[in-house]
Amino acid sequence: MQGCTLPSWMAPLRTFFSNSVPLNPLNPLNPLIPLNPDDMQHLVFATNNPHKAREIEQILGGAYRVSTLKDIGCVEEIEETEPTLEGNALLKARYVKTRYGFDCFSEDTGLEVAALDGAPGVHTARFSGEARDPEANIALLLARLDGNSNRRAQFRTVIALVSDGKEILLEGICPGRIASEKRGTGGFGYDPVFIPEGYDHTFAELGEEVKNRISHRALATEKLRLLLASHSS
Repeated sequence: MQGCTLPSWMAPLRTFFSNSVPLNPLNPLNPLIPLNPDDMQHLVFATNNPHKAREIEQILGGAYRVSTLKDIGCVEEIEETEPTLEGNALLKARYVKTRYGFDCFSEDTGLEVAALDGAPGVHTARFSGEARDPEANIALLLARLDGNSNRRAQFRTVIALVSDGKEILLEGICPGRIASEKRGTGGFGYDPVFIPEGYDHTFAELGEEVKNRISHRALATEKLRLLLASHSS
């Protein structure tokens, strides 16, 4: 899932990569309005997580306007029912394409802890239950690792791009370890307990500028940016 030779169908990316938002014939109540020609380029991101959308925009360097599911009028929850990150990322992107007509990208991210045999993995957001409570997730993770000297872990992000009937998967991995307690006030999710490799501070302590340079999502998004940039000229 690393690099790949770009197929001819990627030029141009049509609906997905343009200077205007296409009208959606399947959703006449679409709240999006066309962008000005001089406006930022537009990407549809199959998420309703504002933290993720903002993080993606920052990683892309402000060159793109990222719209969420809510922005395109998708108010229903897309259930993540696949057993892998790759499956869930593709599921969400395919759903948007099929139901709303937009080419788009989606992502799924998992925290994989060595001492827990790769858990929580695909269940990262729901580790402590369907409420998706970050505080409860962290508390459960620390409890499971209590007294365990093996704190090795990695964050893994898979981005799925669905465009013109074709699909591409991109991956970003950030190795690190789990802290013994919460540290820092920045970020979201497991950021207060994840210490990336080569650092002594958690993502929550390092701040957005550093995190958006080295994180799993940053690495996967950079691959997406390069993919798009190669066909924008």
